[in-house]
Order: sequence, then structure tokens, then C-alpha cells
Amino acid sequence: MIVSLLDLGSRPYAEVWDLQRKLVEARSKGEIPDTLVLVEHEHVITLGRKTSPENFKPLEVPVFQVERGGDATYHGPGQLVGYPIVKMDVPDVRGFVRSLEEVLIRAARAYSIDAGRRENHTGVWVGEKKLASIGVAVTNWVTYHGFALNVNTDLSYFHLIKPCGLDPETMTSMERLTDGAIEMGSVKREVLRRFSEVFEVDIVEGAVPRSERLVRPPTS
Repeated sequence: MIVSLLDLGSRPYAEVWDLQRKLVEARSKGEIPDTLVLVEHEHVITLGRKTSPENFKPLEVPVFQVERGGDATYHGPGQLVGYPIVKMDVPDVRGFVRSLEEVLIRAARAYSIDAGRRENHTGVWVGEKKLASIGVAVTNWVTYHGFALNVNTDLSYFHLIKPCGLDPETMTSMERLTDGAIEMGSVKREVLRRFSEVFEVDIVEGAVPRSERLVRPPTS
């Protein structure tokens, strides 16, 4: 099975949110294969379906109310965000989320980070600290939204919210856990390797046909 990779570099959240919805529609019609979008966002806060107003204080950071499950979270530079646009053969959202966790757990362990799960909490954890957040939505059995892995993330921005309803100090990053910045390209390659392994797919560089006008070329 083939999954098409769209590595968008750094893009604003609103642009990629719109792209996701277009990709979901195209995938549900069978016009494109399953697709994995990788991106770093500019500073942004997104609010899931469970977010209550007291869970965030946005200040000058843009805020978007989105379709995914979960609570408030932050995206920004140094964080690897992945949006799997995948048509599910079996309606098993919980199993899909567990598989995404497994991808990130294996990727983190490649950097000698003892990542795992925490009972009753979604995401990837290292002890009592949360390394990655996961929240998905499903339309016509096509998944979107996805995961956010803190690589070299400025964790101070999590203090604008209660991330997933948690104390902001709960959040950590690969940089903090290893006492040094980690090259993002290396992390991307490891995540792709583990995604291929867990989901048993081949990942190929993809491009949505330009006639669809779904992806703008990166700005120089």
C-alpha cells in the first residue's frame, strides 16, 4: 500500500487546515491516495471539541476552533506536525490513534528517549511529561488532523493554555530530554520510517496535481 508524502516545510495554520479539508474530500472520492502531510506551523493555538473557554488566554497568538477531538493545544516552530489523510477500512478511531502513538514512541526511542503511553491520557509520554499530542477527526471514514511532536519547541507558549487540560509544565520536548537541539530533518526521516513500519505502507514523495490548486509552491 502506498502513502503519498507532502512535506510543506513551514506554513501558516489556516492555509494547511484548508488544505486538509480539500484533501479529505479528494480522498473520500478516490481522487488521491492516502496522504501524510508534514509541516511546522507559525505560532498558533487550536481548540478541540472539548475545550472550555477558561482553558486558553490567546493574547497575540492566533486561535482556531477546529474539528478534532481533544482540548486546546499549541503549534509552533520546532514542532513536527503530521496530518494523516487516511481512508479507514475498519471504523476504528481508537486503534488509529494508538497506531499514531506507536509511530512517535518508536521514533523518540531512536533518540534514546524512553517514550511510552500513560493510562487514561492520549499522546506520547516520558514519565509524567508529555512529549507529543494527538487529536484526530474523521469525515466519511477519512482521517485528518493528527499529531504534534515537540522536537525543539519553545515550551513557554504552552503557558497560554492548559494543554489538553493539563498544567503547562507537563509538556516537554526532545531537545529538553536530550539536552540539545535535534535536527528536524533527522526526526522527519525517523517518523516516516516508523509510520511505514507501523502502518505497513510504502511512503513516496507526492504532489497533488497543480490543477487541483491544493498546494502552493513554497515561498523562497
